Amino acid sequence: MARPEADQSVKIAKNGYKLSAGRDVVTGGIVILAILMFIGTGGTVLSDAIESLSGKAGGGDNMLVSAFLLNIALIMFGWRRYKDLSNEVDERAAAEQLAHSLAITDPLTGLLNRRTIGEKTADLTDEAQRKHKSVAFLMLDLDNFKNINDVHGHSAGDVVLKQVASRIASVLPVKNLLARLGGDEFACAFIFDPEQPEMVERIADDLIDSIASPIVENGTHLVVTTSIGMSRHEPETADVDALMRHADIAMYSAKKQGRNRHCWFDEIMEKELQTRNSLESEMRAGIPKGEFVPYYEQQIDLATGKLTGFEMLCRWESRTQGLISPEIFIPIAEETGMIGDLSLSVLRQSFDNAKLWDPSLTISVNISPIQLLDPWLAQKIVKLLVETGFPANRLEIEITESSLFENLSLAQSIIGSLKNQGIKIALDDFGTGYSSLAHLRALPFDRIKIDRSFVTSILLNPESKAIVKAITGLGESLGMAITAEGIEDKETENELRRIGCAKGQGWYYGRPLSIDQTRTILAERNLLPANQIEAGVPNTEASAPITAESGQRKTG
Repeated sequence: MARPEADQSVKIAKNGYKLSAGRDVVTGGIVILAILMFIGTGGTVLSDAIESLSGKAGGGDNMLVSAFLLNIALIMFGWRRYKDLSNEVDERAAAEQLAHSLAITDPLTGLLNRRTIGEKTADLTDEAQRKHKSVAFLMLDLDNFKNINDVHGHSAGDVVLKQVASRIASVLPVKNLLARLGGDEFACAFIFDPEQPEMVERIADDLIDSIASPIVENGTHLVVTTSIGMSRHEPETADVDALMRHADIAMYSAKKQGRNRHCWFDEIMEKELQTRNSLESEMRAGIPKGEFVPYYEQQIDLATGKLTGFEMLCRWESRTQGLISPEIFIPIAEETGMIGDLSLSVLRQSFDNAKLWDPSLTISVNISPIQLLDPWLAQKIVKLLVETGFPANRLEIEITESSLFENLSLAQSIIGSLKNQGIKIALDDFGTGYSSLAHLRALPFDRIKIDRSFVTSILLNPESKAIVKAITGLGESLGMAITAEGIEDKETENELRRIGCAKGQGWYYGRPLSIDQTRTILAERNLLPANQIEAGVPNTEASAPITAESGQRKTG
């Protein structure tokens, strides 16, 4: 949309122009009247005026002389005013032209803006239909452009945007529309032969290659890529807004597929988007209703077989769709910013549950990378501990290595605050990142969790076995306990025990358990206080201990 101030500027310029023109007419009338009076009186009064001004006696009628002199003054005033008004009109015309330009273009790149490309695309589709052609609409979004601004500053970001705009323009066909929609998002449209859609794909490929070339600014190579969504005008396409929306949907699909690629719109994408939006609405309503609940995955001491605690996982018990996997709702929660409220809600429930268990049992909780960007995260967790009465020394916070890349200094601050309260910190999915050793040195971790990809292949892949041994030895030398994730059978458990892993979890010990199933297991192992057992623990077939054969893989 055009900026309100630009529209206002146009109105002011037009009104000012009208006002100046009105005053110009009035001034012009006065000047003409003065000239006519000068002509009518000048011949008879001129000589008298000269004698009067020279001081000679016997001058003519003083009143006529005064009128004559007044005419001259009016003519001079009118001419001066006329020149001033002409300059003012020129300035206002220039202001009007500038305001109009601001209303239809992007000030940084000089390209069209969102509103203008919509209007001009409508004209382009009319032209294409007359020629029995079609219109391709491309939506481009730069990948990781935020890093350019964060690392090199906004001035470098502006250079990149202008250079990208120039590169897009150089690739497009001669007759095209090109706009910057805002931020790092561009759009373009052009006519093509509907029998040759590969022509559009070639242009998209050229755009991807051109934009990916490094941009040199002050000796620094700035690199961005782009994800492109493509749609084409069809007879059934309702309007230009639908054409643009389809391209936008396809662009987000290109990002989900890995970025730095192009993707045609497909109706399935829109259906998936509608499903996702429906899930988002249900999630917003479900969080305060308590539909998101904790499930518990057992953690076992490999040396003794003793249950030492649980990793708390989140599950969505939807009232309309049943149990929903975290693989579905966690990405939505992270994208929409709901992950913080969702996590705190489930943490509160988990703390309320676990505070009544045997004091030897711990709770491990995985923190989303998005949450680790919240500078108040430590205070929020500590507040929950105080309100629920759950001991801080029984809580272990798990942080994935990938989440440390966003803001290591903030992560250090959060982890330091949690450690000061007696909370333990574990590095999750160890071995899958790019600088694991550096993170172990920079952050005070208490535990290393070996990623399941190494554990599940330890019996078949010598390299995986070597990695597990190396991580275990590293943990021992640094005084950090080791937990192996993804144990699926007895043979893997035995091998990990021989290697020296202290703790394990995975499919072999059962699937994640609801709170009722967890209480049943704890009661059977005498890990619930007597008053909890006397209060009654459900003892149904569903809540009985689950074997490896009847379990399922851990998710989320």
